[in-house]
Amino acid sequence: MTRAIDNTQHCTTMDDVRRHIDALDDVLVPLLVTRGGYMTQAARIKQDENQVRDEERIEAIVARVRERAALEGGEPDVIEAIYRSMMEAYIAFEHREFARQRGSAHTPG
Repeated sequence: MTRAIDNTQHCTTMDDVRRHIDALDDVLVPLLVTRGGYMTQAARIKQDENQVRDEERIEAIVARVRERAALEGGEPDVIEAIYRSMMEAYIAFEHREFARQRGSAHTPG
């Protein structure tokens, strides 16, 4: 099995580094937009705004991505920090979507 870290290309200049990062961002952004689309659907499906934040699900995701990061040769602590930040942003987005879809004011609980 090839680990993700093994796909990192050797760079000799910062321009090389930036070019590779930009190419990865071109892949990541559409995936994150798609993930956000599922948050819109979650807001539609959930019956109560108190269901938007699910601590058990958050911790399950963190455990899963930490394990995957280690398997891919990455840094689990870095991936956890990224995911926790991303999930907080998506939770806030889902609260807004929940309110928007119901025509009510956003009042996070």
